[in-house]
Amino acid sequence: MIEKIISSKQAMEMESRYGAHNYHPLGVVLSRGKGPFVWDVEGKQYFDFLSAYSAVNQGHCHPKIVAAMIEQAQTLTLTSRAFYNDCLGTYEKYITETFGYDKVLPMNSGAEADETAIKLCRRWGYDKKGLPENQAKMIVCDGNFHGRTITIVSMSNDPEAYGGFGPFTPGFIRVPYNDIPALTAALEDPNVAGFLVEPIQGEAGVYVPDEGYLKKAFDLCKAKNVLFIADEVQTGIARTGKMLACDHEGVRPDILILGKALSGGVMPVSAVLADDDIMLNIKPGEHGSTFGGNPVACKVAIAALEVIKEEKLAERAEYLGNIFREESSKIQSDMIKQIRGKGLLNAIVIRPKNGKEAWDVCEKMKELGVLAKPTHQHIIRFAPPLIISEEELREAIERIKQAILSFE
Repeated sequence: MIEKIISSKQAMEMESRYGAHNYHPLGVVLSRGKGPFVWDVEGKQYFDFLSAYSAVNQGHCHPKIVAAMIEQAQTLTLTSRAFYNDCLGTYEKYITETFGYDKVLPMNSGAEADETAIKLCRRWGYDKKGLPENQAKMIVCDGNFHGRTITIVSMSNDPEAYGGFGPFTPGFIRVPYNDIPALTAALEDPNVAGFLVEPIQGEAGVYVPDEGYLKKAFDLCKAKNVLFIADEVQTGIARTGKMLACDHEGVRPDILILGKALSGGVMPVSAVLADDDIMLNIKPGEHGSTFGGNPVACKVAIAALEVIKEEKLAERAEYLGNIFREESSKIQSDMIKQIRGKGLLNAIVIRPKNGKEAWDVCEKMKELGVLAKPTHQHIIRFAPPLIISEEELREAIERIKQAILSFE
C-alpha cells in the first residue's frame, strides 16, 4: 500500500528512513507551487527565493509550459535516438537560432551537459588542435561547481565535493576565479584545449567577477587557440538580467552549456551548443543519451524559452534585481557583511552574531514565509522566480529584513 503523506513531520521521517542522506534540506515539506509561491503540506504559503537553484525562472507550474508537456505526453513521450521523432528537429532549429549556434547536443541534467562539453572539448583538441593523444588539459576555476560526477568533482577544490571519492580524473588545471594573470600563466601550457568557467559562481555564493573578466578571459583563449566554455546552467535563461550572463560582456562562448530553466523546472532538460567545427567531431555512437532530446523535453524547452521572450523576463530580472540590492542594502544590521549579485541572482554574506549564522537566518525567514538556503555556511542565495511582481518582491524583502533584524 502506498502511504499518503498527511503531515510535514511524517514526510521528513519517511525521507530519513528510506532515502539516502545526501541532502540537508530546510525543514519545510512542499506540496504545491504557483508562480513565485509554494505551499507546505499544512497549507502555509511561502515566497520561493531559491527557484530550485534557478530552474524555476518562469515560475512554478507555468501554464504554457505545463500545457506543452501534457499535450506531448499524451501523444509520444520517448523513442530514444535509435529513431527520429517529429519534435527534435523543430526544437534543434529553435534553440540554435535563439542562441546563435550551428548545432545543439541535447541532454538531461546539467552535470550531463558539462560532461558532454568536456568530451567535445577534448575531441576538438585532438582532431582540430592536434594535441597528443590523452594529453588534452582543461583549465577550471577554484570554487567551481559543475555537478557531482567523478570527473566533475575531480575539478573541485571543495573537500565536501571530492573528499573520499578518488581516484580522480586527470587533465584539469585549476586557477583562482577572477584572476586574469593566473589564467594567462595557465594558458602557456601547449596542451590546454579549453577553459571551463561559470560567468557567475552560484554555488560558491554568487561570486560575481570583476567587470571585463569574461571578455579578457575570452580574448586570451582566442589568442592561444583554446575553447572558451561557459557553464550557464544556473546563470543562463534570463536569471542575471540578460538571456545569458556572458551577454553582459558581449562574449559568445565556443561551447555553451544550458540546463535548469531550459525546462522551466518541469523536467530535466539540458543542452550543449557549439558550431560545426566543434560539434561535428563527435561521430555516431561516440556520445548519447536515451532520454536526451525526447519529444516531451523538446516541446517543454521550446515553451520555456518562449515564455522568457514573451514575458520579457530578462528585462524584468534586471529591473527587479536592482531593487533587491538597493533595498537590501538599507537593512541596518552588522550581520550583513556584503550584498552582491546580478539580475535576480543575489546573495547576502552573513557575519555570525551571538552564535547565529546563515542557517538561523534562513530558519527565521521560513517562519516569516520566505524560503532560501545557505551555501558555504555564511552565504544566503536569493533567486526568486523571474515572474515575481515588484510588489511581491518588496513584501518579501520586508520579511527578509525582519528576519535579519530579529537577531539584533
